[in-house]
Amino acid sequence: MHETFVVSPIAVVHSCFKEKFGIPRQPGLVPEAKAVIELLPPFNVPEAVDGLALCSHIWVHFLFHANHRQSWKPKVKPPRLGGNKSMGVFATRSPVRPNPLGLSVVALEGVLLEYRGRAGVFLAIAAHDLLEGTPVVDIKPYLPYADALVGARNDFALASPELLDVGFADDVDRVLTHTPELKRLISQVLRQDPRPAYKKGHCEERIYGMRLNQWDVRWRYLTHVSGSQSILVTELVAHN
Repeated sequence: MHETFVVSPIAVVHSCFKEKFGIPRQPGLVPEAKAVIELLPPFNVPEAVDGLALCSHIWVHFLFHANHRQSWKPKVKPPRLGGNKSMGVFATRSPVRPNPLGLSVVALEGVLLEYRGRAGVFLAIAAHDLLEGTPVVDIKPYLPYADALVGARNDFALASPELLDVGFADDVDRVLTHTPELKRLISQVLRQDPRPAYKKGHCEERIYGMRLNQWDVRWRYLTHVSGSQSILVTELVAHN
């Protein structure tokens, strides 16, 4: 028997990530990534989050609202496989799914009843992977004794991706002198290497860019004699 269920957003995300490119592929990889989850009426009452401040982390159930594909496929091409090999959709965390539901565990930094001069209920979070405007459909507390499973494994993804060194051009470094938290955010995001996997290791002159908070960040890749690569941030421009 097939039933249809209606799911409505209970909250929306105000994120440092303003576009899809560059968002870490999993939560927890960029500790400096900050966001605020704003609860929507009628859920934006303090009673709804009573006790949540006792948690260090929460599960966020959300919708992949920027995925505009209308159909799903039984097999997808995960970035970890270079974008040219397929796996079953239910063996991956691809956003292209029968139902566009996502799940992330994020650090909860505080429960706020005011944000930027507006009253309401807001959750300050960090180490997330959520796009600006992401609709949230549920929030649950993270339970260490049940959710952190000793001995759990995934033979497809045994370890986190290799990290690249990130450097800054002199003029960019001067701009970041008084904003160390922005410099940490840029470093933590770019060291994950946001490029598609099939481009990794290639020598190229292309300039890449993404928007973080109100900043446009641009960078290029340096290939060293050893064959290894690093990232040089070449430009930082305030976004109008």
